Amino acid sequence: MRHSILIIDDEKSICTFLALALEDEFDVYTANSREEACRILKERKIHLALLDLLLGESNGLDLLQEIKAKYPETAVIMMTAYGDINTSVEAIKRGAFHYLCKPVNLEELLCYTRQALEFQNLSRQVEDLSHALVELEQRTYYGDIIGKSAPMQRVYQMIDRVKDLDTSIVITGESGTGKELVARAIHRNGVRSSENFVAMNCAAIPENLLEEEFFGHVKGSFTGAVADKKGKLELANHGTIFLDEVGDMPLSLQGKLLRALQEKETMPIGGSQYRKIDVRVISATNRNLLSMVNEGTFRQDLYYRLHVVEIHMPPLRERKQDIPDLCRSVITRIAGDMNRNIRGLTPEAERLLMKYHYPGNVRELINILEYACILCSGEYIDELDLPDELRQETSPNSDVTEMTAFTAAEAVRKYLSGMSIKDVEKLLIENALAENPQSKRTAAKSLGISERSLFYKIQEYEI
Repeated sequence: MRHSILIIDDEKSICTFLALALEDEFDVYTANSREEACRILKERKIHLALLDLLLGESNGLDLLQEIKAKYPETAVIMMTAYGDINTSVEAIKRGAFHYLCKPVNLEELLCYTRQALEFQNLSRQVEDLSHALVELEQRTYYGDIIGKSAPMQRVYQMIDRVKDLDTSIVITGESGTGKELVARAIHRNGVRSSENFVAMNCAAIPENLLEEEFFGHVKGSFTGAVADKKGKLELANHGTIFLDEVGDMPLSLQGKLLRALQEKETMPIGGSQYRKIDVRVISATNRNLLSMVNEGTFRQDLYYRLHVVEIHMPPLRERKQDIPDLCRSVITRIAGDMNRNIRGLTPEAERLLMKYHYPGNVRELINILEYACILCSGEYIDELDLPDELRQETSPNSDVTEMTAFTAAEAVRKYLSGMSIKDVEKLLIENALAENPQSKRTAAKSLGISERSLFYKIQEYEI
């Protein structure tokens, strides 16, 4: 690309002379006044301005300042027949790249012109990289995916790299990590976004119906086929097909799918003609497909057809930094669906959620928060609104003290003798308070519950 240069000088002969010297290498424009220069700068992309210090009654330094304010990507070299140190320093302060004295030496002019353009080019690259870095650091979501942790930033980078490609992609990760969300983000942000996204769970459809789901059928091909039906591959034509739990696909169907993808054509059951298809395939699995290939339960040729690029979704326990953002988003959605005014979590509830290990990943977190929203009676979800198993697992005092063990044994005997659970719980609390009359915090710790929970229990049982 040729760079464009604007020569601004009130002497037409100077403009003509410099234009002739530069036009072989650059696109050159000339202006003999401030007004004409401003018009050209507004209408065209100017990479460098050669600006005279005196423009009739105008001051070149003022125009320099205006150019740097309105067109910061335009480099400026000042020219004057009345050079002095103070003027040079002032020009540099106002953003000029360099300062040349008339009569201008053409070799010197070309040298500084090339340096100025190269400097501007490098400055733009640095700025672009800085913006990209800031955007990367601040990105907290991608489509419906939420998370700003380092593992999620790597996922976002991979989505950006593959979204416009036709390459087959496998998304790996534990169950509940959000693999389908990644697939949808790739489709919605890529060049195929205007076409269909067709999701298919290979584990949820019975084996005898799976072939029909993939390829469709023609009318009369079997009993009950009262009309033609398009298969998922044809419905996804020009778009994306998402094969969830692809590792559960039966071997008998893997060969037929492989042929359809290789030949880019499909034939419905009972049909006689192939139909051309153009689909991008995204697969997801929580199984090790390569191990399945070695075991003979997954075709090697299909593995290499599907497994061109892998995107791994990290488990929630490896990105706990994202839990607060996930909670805010999920609570807002659930509270809206329930028409409830639930604004968030108490610090105690958030602490418990951060400590839990989430074997079910994000899907389990959503279920926990839905449960908590149902139980929540105020504006904030408290630890008592969370499921019992979560509170027990994250208890700060899982090893009971000797006193608690003794009273617990006594409580069990009383329960077996016919006392109700509530009466047993009340007795345990009374014993703990009697042992620690000066500190409810110590009493709560001995019981394995928080001080806040103990306070609620005291109110409930009117102790």
